[in-house]
Amino acid sequence: MVPLAYRIRPTKLDDLFGQQHLVGPKGAIRKMIANHKMTSLIFYGNPGVGKTTLATIICHELGLPFATFNASTDNKATLKGYIEQSLQDEQFVLIIDEIHRMKKDIQDYLLEFLESGKVIIIGLTTVNPYHSVNPAIRSRCLTFKMNDLSNDDLAAMFHKLLSELGGDYTIDDDAKDYLIHMANGDVRYLINSLEGISFIVENHHITLEDAKNIIQRPSVTFSKNEDQYYDTLSGLQKSIRGSDVDASLHYLAKLLLVEDLIPLIRRLYAIAYEDIGLANPGIGPKVKAAGDIALELGMPEAKLPLSVVVVEMALSPKSNSAMIGIVEAMKDIEEGNSGNLPLHLKNTYSFDPRQKAYLYPHDYPGAWVNQQYLPDKIKDASYYHPKTTSKNEQALKERYDAIQNEKKKSK
Repeated sequence: MVPLAYRIRPTKLDDLFGQQHLVGPKGAIRKMIANHKMTSLIFYGNPGVGKTTLATIICHELGLPFATFNASTDNKATLKGYIEQSLQDEQFVLIIDEIHRMKKDIQDYLLEFLESGKVIIIGLTTVNPYHSVNPAIRSRCLTFKMNDLSNDDLAAMFHKLLSELGGDYTIDDDAKDYLIHMANGDVRYLINSLEGISFIVENHHITLEDAKNIIQRPSVTFSKNEDQYYDTLSGLQKSIRGSDVDASLHYLAKLLLVEDLIPLIRRLYAIAYEDIGLANPGIGPKVKAAGDIALELGMPEAKLPLSVVVVEMALSPKSNSAMIGIVEAMKDIEEGNSGNLPLHLKNTYSFDPRQKAYLYPHDYPGAWVNQQYLPDKIKDASYYHPKTTSKNEQALKERYDAIQNEKKKSK
């Protein structure tokens, strides 16, 4: 039996749900087809938003021959076969799935035909092409972002979906709402879920209980190799930085569902020292311990230590003063703003009469004595700018200020 997803795939623009910014009355793709014009394109967006469907619709609407090439699994020989076939046609469209995975030698081979106009491509990718697609290929294409389908878009599809199932299927409103919510904007997931439910229901009527029996987990529409995964990591960091504990737990939960703990834990390490830092210096070892325990437990128990430490991270006072200090210091080094080490700091004794004796701080009250540590060229440079968001850094600031005041007195 042909799967429902194939039976229902539209072949005309008017049958496509969503993407009105591209196929609506003022959409670029609709106008291009109306003018019978075609150029190479790249569509990018999350899984299940209709990238492949729109690519094939364009070919059907313009009456152009086409073939589909998968950059992950197909090889150069397959591409050569399509190219040879294309030379027999006035225009030929090559739909390239996962174009971001295309090997360099295949890209180089394709580029000649793309540049001459003998082949038109429609590249499909879940990864931002401005970061992942060869610039030589990308510069010869128009790039369009395809949006996630809204709940209204998915709801509008239900009448057609039910009719394509055959047998006069009906569905309760709460069951329909549940399926739309669990699909999370992925139309392919919705179609496959509905088809799976149709295999088990009696009397062709779908209830909420039927839906829950089949669909027990929402569609998480990203993997660790896709933009949305790293966007979610960014959302987690910004939420912790902003002290929003609820948002932090939300993004943590989303990342845990992917069940790839290493990138998540690494990001938590960075957050601990970038955004919390001196305001709660004990958080670094706590994150390390939580990460180690999470890896030993694995999912689903890994959520226990990670949720504990994320709550503390979100509610900790924040300071990035150490990070700003090292960034400014490295910038000076990179721009050549440094100099020779002061002679009295060198390990070896010198007979240079300019060398002063090194003063051992522990021999002085408060374990501090005024002497120059920075090179002459930048002897007055200041990198650390304390924040007073926590008792810990307030104490550091008091000592820092006391040292600066003593320096000024000695000038």
